[in-house]
Amino acid sequence: MHKIVHDDQVLAIIIPRDFDKPGVSFFTPDNYSQQLAYMRHPQGTAIRAHAHNEMKREVLRTLEVLFIKRGLLRVDFYTTTGSYVESYLLGSGDTILLVAGGHGFQALEEVEMFEVKQGPFTGPGDKTMLSSVEPGQIRLNPNCRR
Repeated sequence: MHKIVHDDQVLAIIIPRDFDKPGVSFFTPDNYSQQLAYMRHPQGTAIRAHAHNEMKREVLRTLEVLFIKRGLLRVDFYTTTGSYVESYLLGSGDTILLVAGGHGFQALEEVEMFEVKQGPFTGPGDKTMLSSVEPGQIRLNPNCRR
């Protein structure tokens, strides 16, 4: 697991495709409005049947999870005010939770991905558009494997 951190604030949590640990591994603390976990159970493991109760929750920020099915995606990270921080490359099988700050994307190959986030989208007031990083200013995080 890799965390993208700027000024002591977690901007994203990245789970590489080769993450492999038995049992249940939560990557998020209890105070995040979106929870992210990896689960690996041996054949025959039963997860007790259950239903989730109606529960009112307060969500102050939209968190997004991206599952990269195929391709290569550059994620550019920004502070909330739009200052560029760094970039990270995600490939097939990688997962990212976008926690805080801003972000932009560049498909370096054709990309197929799933996005999961709180909804519904409420229109233009739901996000602030930021200026994209210039190509010559891109700084790749050293944890990128590509």
